[in-house]
Amino acid sequence: MSFRLQGSLRCALPVAALVVFSGCSESDQPQVLSSVEVFSGEYERPPLMLSPGVTAYDNVEVTPTGPLNLVWSDEFNGAALDPDIWLSQVGDGTAEGIPGWGNNELQYYQAENAVLENGVLKITAQAESVAGYNYTSARITTQDRVAFRYGRIEARMKLPGGQGLWPAFWLLSQDSPLGSWAATGEIDVMEAVNLGASGGNDVFGTLHYGGEFPGNVFSGSGTTVATDATANFHDYAIEWDADEIRWYVDNVLYATQNSWYSDAGTTTPEGAYPAPFNQAFHILLNVAVGGNLPGSPDGSTVFPVTMEVDWVRVYEGGP
Repeated sequence: MSFRLQGSLRCALPVAALVVFSGCSESDQPQVLSSVEVFSGEYERPPLMLSPGVTAYDNVEVTPTGPLNLVWSDEFNGAALDPDIWLSQVGDGTAEGIPGWGNNELQYYQAENAVLENGVLKITAQAESVAGYNYTSARITTQDRVAFRYGRIEARMKLPGGQGLWPAFWLLSQDSPLGSWAATGEIDVMEAVNLGASGGNDVFGTLHYGGEFPGNVFSGSGTTVATDATANFHDYAIEWDADEIRWYVDNVLYATQNSWYSDAGTTTPEGAYPAPFNQAFHILLNVAVGGNLPGSPDGSTVFPVTMEVDWVRVYEGGP
């Protein structure tokens, strides 16, 4: 999502370690594991060097069609977003050193555009003037709060449609030793561009890697969702292993990638394959308006529009 400009053998046994586990669930929520069995195998994971206060889940890798154990979820059943899990990023990206969020986006993000209603997270993009921008929306992240390495990462979502709209569910590195984006990697679980307009009913899954901007590269694939993605909830997921990442919609596999690199691998041991996707990543959810990829809204775009998220869940493999 950010800064958008236009193989080895599978390991025999995964390795998993509990860094920090936290949280409990409501009685109607899936139960979260309180401990993880530690395995040994051929792949030696680099240590996670994380900022203080980050809850990190170092998950057992997932095998296709293999068993899954829930390790974390947010079911959005509270009155408001949990500040121990989610940070609402505010503004136009200038504070992060990337005006326009690196994509020449047209919205101003504000916390009030993300609310919980009846067990659903709603991120709404509106046509309104704030801080010199003509649109507002929300972008929330688990950065510096909760991070994950490997496993199945999934959300059930209903997406906004229209020219100039760009909803996304994606991951960025939490505390990578590899420098800056995109040498540190980015995993786009789901992006949709101009749904119901020029984008049809298609969604995309993409990896960003290689060198630091502007030496970055990306690779990915798309698929057409079986029923209207703007009218129906669908499950969007990745299964992320050390040497392979798989993309699913409603449990149907549509893309697999197992080749990537970080330019840091030429100068540091930490940058060797399977870097950069062997570190902990945090989750982001947002609706962008305009930008390099979708173009601007036009007279056909109806505001306000809302991305609805029923839940976000993370699983690991296991017996």
